[in-house]
Amino acid sequence: QLQLVESGGGLVQPGGSLRLSCAASGFSLNYYTIYWFRQAPGKEREGVSCISRGDGGPSYADSVKGRFTISRDNAKTTVVLEMNSLKPEDTAVYYCAARGQLFKTCVLSGASVGSWGQGTQVTVSS
Repeated sequence: QLQLVESGGGLVQPGGSLRLSCAASGFSLNYYTIYWFRQAPGKEREGVSCISRGDGGPSYADSVKGRFTISRDNAKTTVVLEMNSLKPEDTAVYYCAARGQLFKTCVLSGASVGSWGQGTQVTVSS
């Protein structure tokens, strides 16, 4: 089974940036749709972004559009979530997840995924 590992979380001041990575040991993520979700204390899990086949472009939640960018590295071994202009409301545990299908355009709402990472904490605070 695909095992995903997130890295790159931490503490950052408002307005700062972080770069999260999602990697799969022994697998290329090239044939998977990759999602980033987040969950803050007391809140429901929220889809943040996803990337699939590429020809339809990635998808973003309205709350992060224009600030976050998702991409695959050239070797297709990791998926990166660049987070800029971070706000305190971005504080959450961020999870990457994978679905073994590719789509022209991925959809965050109601996404059905098969594999999850363990999560990485992102804290935005002064």
